[in-house]
Amino acid sequence: QVHIVESGGGLVQPGGSLRLSCTATGFSFSDSAMSWYRRAPGKERELVGFIAFNGRSATYAETVNGRFTISRDNDKNAVYLQMNRLKPEDTGVYYCSRPPYWGQGTQVTVSS
Repeated sequence: QVHIVESGGGLVQPGGSLRLSCTATGFSFSDSAMSWYRRAPGKERELVGFIAFNGRSATYAETVNGRFTISRDNDKNAVYLQMNRLKPEDTGVYYCSRPPYWGQGTQVTVSS
C-alpha cells in the first residue's frame, strides 16, 4: 500500500523561507521521479517541479525557478522542497506526488 506524507508547512512572512518534506513508502522510491504540486485558493493544481529518480536533475515551473529547490534522499525515501524568497502568491496546499499517488498535502501561507 502506497503512503505519501508531506510535512513542514506553516505561516511565513513574505521574503521568508520554508522547507517541506515528503516521505513515501509502498513503491520503488529510488526508481521513481518525484513531483511537487500546489493548489492556490480558487485555482487549479499546478506543477511546482520534479526531480529525477537519482536526484541528478530537477525541473521547475517558471514561477518558482531560482527560488525553490527540490532534493531527495533515497536512503530515507524522502524528497524535499526548499522554498526561499516566498511571496504571497506562493500560498496554497503543497502536494508530493508520484503519479497516480498523492499525499494529503501541507498548507503553506505567506502573509505578513
